[in-house]
Amino acid sequence: MRHLLAPAAILAFAVPAAAQEVKVEEVSFLSRDGKTQVKGYLFRPADTPGKLPAVVMLHGRGGAYSSLAKGKYDATTLSSRHKAWGELLAKNGYAALMVDDFGAVGFPAGFAAGTYKDRPDAVDEVNFRPLHAYGALRFLQSRPDVIANRIALLGWSNGGSATLAAMADDKPGDMRRIGFAAGVALYPGCGLKNRFSKDGYKPYHPVRVFMGTADEEVSPRLCQTLVERSKAAGNDIDLRMFEGATHSYDTPTKSRQSVEANAAAKAATEANVLAFLATRLKP
Repeated sequence: MRHLLAPAAILAFAVPAAAQEVKVEEVSFLSRDGKTQVKGYLFRPADTPGKLPAVVMLHGRGGAYSSLAKGKYDATTLSSRHKAWGELLAKNGYAALMVDDFGAVGFPAGFAAGTYKDRPDAVDEVNFRPLHAYGALRFLQSRPDVIANRIALLGWSNGGSATLAAMADDKPGDMRRIGFAAGVALYPGCGLKNRFSKDGYKPYHPVRVFMGTADEEVSPRLCQTLVERSKAAGNDIDLRMFEGATHSYDTPTKSRQSVEANAAAKAATEANVLAFLATRLKP
C-alpha cells in the first residue's frame, strides 16, 4: 500500500488543466442538523460557463484559517493549504467549497495539537461534522452552476476523519441517495470513536486515503488496518502511504516542503486525487 508515483506520472497529472483566473465567493448554508448556519468559500474558474462537478472540503483541527489571521476570518485569511487546494481544483474544472464549520459553532481559530479530549461535542468529527458536510452538499446541489450528482468530499486530518464518517454506509437512505460521489481523506485519524470496530467500515461510494509513515499526530497503522479490513470485505477503498512523509505534508510552506518526503508526497497526492476525481466526477 505504500505507493509513490514516478516523477513523469506526477507531472502528467499535476499540471493544472488551464491557467485561468479563479474567483472565490463567500457563501452560507444550513447544516443538515437543521439549525447551524455555516459559512464557506466557493472556489471556481472565473470564465467557465455551464455546470461544474464540485468538491466539498473539510479542514482539520486547526480550522479553516491561517494561524496569522489575528481575528480576521474571511477568504483572505484562509490557510495556505486550503487556498492552494481550492485553486488547484478550480483550475482543473471544479467548484470547490471550503467549509468553516468550526467557526459556525464558535471556534474559528480551531484547536491546538494534543487537545482532542478537551474539545466540545459541537466539533465531533463522527457525529456532527458530517451533518455540516451534507448541508454543504445540499447547498451545492441547489446551485444552477453545479452538477448535482457529481460532488465529492475531501478532508484533512480531523476533516479527513469526518470525511470517512460521512462516507460510511450507516446514513439514512435519503443521505445516501443524494450523497457524495466519492470521498478523499488526507491523513485522517482512523479511530472514528470506535463506530466501526464491530461491523467494519463500509463506504457507500469509493474512498481514497492518503498519509505518511512519519505522521506525528495520527496513527498510520490504525488507518492501514481500517482500510485493509474494509477492502477485504469487498469495499472500494484504498490507502496510499508515503514513506517518511509527516502530518500536513501537503501544506505549501517552507517548513513542510523542505522535507523531501513531504514534497514528493504532496505532488503524488495532488496527481492521485485529480485522477481519482476525474474518474468519479468527469465520466
